[in-house]
Amino acid sequence: MTSRYIAIDWGSTNLRAWHYQGDECLENRQSEAGATRLNGRSPEAVLAEITAGWREDNTPVVMAGMVGSNVGWKIAPYLPVPVHFSAIGQQLTTVADKVWIIPGLSVSRDDNHNVMRGEETQLLGARHLAPAPLYVMPGTHCKWVLADNQQVFDFRTVMTGELHHLLLRHSLVGAGLPEQETSPAAFASGLEKGLSEPALLPQLFEIRASHVLGNLPREHVSEFLSGLLIGAEVANMCERFPGEQEITIVAGHSLAERYQQALSAVGRRSTMVSGDTAFQAGIRSIAHAVAN
Repeated sequence: MTSRYIAIDWGSTNLRAWHYQGDECLENRQSEAGATRLNGRSPEAVLAEITAGWREDNTPVVMAGMVGSNVGWKIAPYLPVPVHFSAIGQQLTTVADKVWIIPGLSVSRDDNHNVMRGEETQLLGARHLAPAPLYVMPGTHCKWVLADNQQVFDFRTVMTGELHHLLLRHSLVGAGLPEQETSPAAFASGLEKGLSEPALLPQLFEIRASHVLGNLPREHVSEFLSGLLIGAEVANMCERFPGEQEITIVAGHSLAERYQQALSAVGRRSTMVSGDTAFQAGIRSIAHAVAN
């Protein structure tokens, strides 16, 4: 009989769990009890609740994400790059009987200081699903990762998603706006500007002025800003990671499409892989090893 195991993506604000037998998902659950939202409960109690009925036979649990950070259950030390993919699954941190946390990755050089947690597990899956020398992992903090089939060599982080949220919700750029609407045209317009003028600081107030003066529909500010920020990110990062090589984008479909549109505009070919699919494939590869 194929072994059962539990895979958990435990981020800052949410927790998702999958109960597997081999490659078959028997059940999945989710909770808002992220690492920073335990509300006085212990991580052990939250784990027991989310896996209730799954662990009668002491089923092994493999977890990834902010649960291994300094605000999580226990610090799972970062592995410095360059690092072999195989090392990620070999250097797990034990937090309880048959419960492990996957380590994050780090870069510490004079020209680059970076960390990641959770994305390393997506990388493990993505390199099997759509191997490439460069991975782009959009989200709150977008990762650009240089790798081959054996090792991760380097990565950078761009706070594009968080910056979009902050500007729209907590700055003059988004003050007093109506409910925002989807607009491919507004996104494309912002994208073109971001790609051609990636120095962002002088352009941000122009967004406010544009909708005040009636040149940008007030309900399309979010879309224009999204295009501007993604365009500037892609322009900067493609300069840092030049070449004609294929890029794999690891994200949800709608966000991945935006990055694919931006990359296509600068002549870079890309393939899209679902972030959830990549994460589950990556954590399964580690869980298989500890469950058998």
